[in-house]
Amino acid sequence: MTAPASSRTKPVAAPVVECLGVPITAHTRDSAARHVVHLAGLMREARQEPTDEPGASGSRRGSDVHLTNAYTLALADRDAELRAILRSASLNLPDGQPVVWANRLLHPTAALPSTRVYGPDLLTDVFALTEHTEVNHYLLGSTPQVLDALHRELRRRHPGARIVGTCSPPFRPLHVHERRQQLERIRSAAADIVWVGLGTPKQDRWAAELCDALPVVAVAVGAAFDFVAGNKPQAPHWMQHNGLEWLFRLGCEPRRLWRRYLFGNARFVHGVVRQASRPVRTDSGAVAGDRLNTGGLVRRRREVPVRIPEGRP
Repeated sequence: MTAPASSRTKPVAAPVVECLGVPITAHTRDSAARHVVHLAGLMREARQEPTDEPGASGSRRGSDVHLTNAYTLALADRDAELRAILRSASLNLPDGQPVVWANRLLHPTAALPSTRVYGPDLLTDVFALTEHTEVNHYLLGSTPQVLDALHRELRRRHPGARIVGTCSPPFRPLHVHERRQQLERIRSAAADIVWVGLGTPKQDRWAAELCDALPVVAVAVGAAFDFVAGNKPQAPHWMQHNGLEWLFRLGCEPRRLWRRYLFGNARFVHGVVRQASRPVRTDSGAVAGDRLNTGGLVRRRREVPVRIPEGRP
């Protein structure tokens, strides 16, 4: 017998601090997973709300969750659209030890965790928390082969979790009718959490667009699909703990990642230095770290509308 996820998890309040113009909720590994599950419960309630629109599923906007590392923040520092998406997101988590260090440097008076929220850990932790509950998972991204391997591995580790659908979209821009079909498949599957593994910034834009269209939790989870599926090796724990995962990944895929890390890391460091040279304030004007994310729904107005490149109608 399944039980509502909300009966098993309660959100844990966590401080919100700003890093390169992006609000980051400084969760621990455990509290981050509980927050995501709590949001899933809120989305399920939203879909059950009565609505006057035929075929609609409740009136609330979805909740987009983004795993932010140094590269994500470096991109957002120069991309107004991505920055607007992250600033209006329901939850941004520090997926990268350098982001954790930067937050502790920039906000020394805030009580912040010393470790990051790692994407693969978040994925498997949420699956563990939602075993034998009503929460439905949907996997969106990567290749059919990786998705199949990921599906098998998640079933092996968490046989009581519910995966209601998978989709490996083409790498080309989708036509308008393809986007509509994709949204309809997710809606028809009654998905609560959509895991989006398409790489930054594409996955962040897709997660935001999904939440503009459907009351779901969309988690932009980075390379977690490849790592959990066993398609790519993970950096040793000592390298992850010391902020050297980027070096390990660069060694594995130098031709694909050299530009990302050379320019992305430099821009991130420059942004941190720039922010450190001015007074630290939160969005509301309070001292950084005074604002808490208590697990409720975020209702910020998006500063720039999300534009997903599409093909011809």
